[in-house]
Amino acid sequence: QVQLVESGGGMVQAGGSLRLSCAASGSVFGINVMAWYRQAPGKQRELVASMTYGGNPDYADSVKGRFTISRDNAKNTVTLQMNSLKPEDTAVYYCRGVVVHAVNPGDYWGQGTTVTVSS
Repeated sequence: QVQLVESGGGMVQAGGSLRLSCAASGSVFGINVMAWYRQAPGKQRELVASMTYGGNPDYADSVKGRFTISRDNAKNTVTLQMNSLKPEDTAVYYCRGVVVHAVNPGDYWGQGTTVTVSS
């Protein structure tokens, strides 16, 4: 069974930075897309950033220029560096991995990590 575990959430003042990490464990040999989503209270879950196995990133317009996604294919990890944080970035952030090479391939999600940005 594949598990995704996030870390790095917390509280920060507006303008500050946080770094989120997500690691996949289990019998994983290759993850196609790794991504970060977020869900604010009362809102739908939305895509924040994603990166293909080949390293092509994609960002939501709201975070372009402030957030940077990176991944380590050998370690099956993905990181989200968040700078110039705004109160509207407050949400639960989820890691997602589309696992293609594994004993149990599929679409996996982490349990979420909370980011709170105060004004």
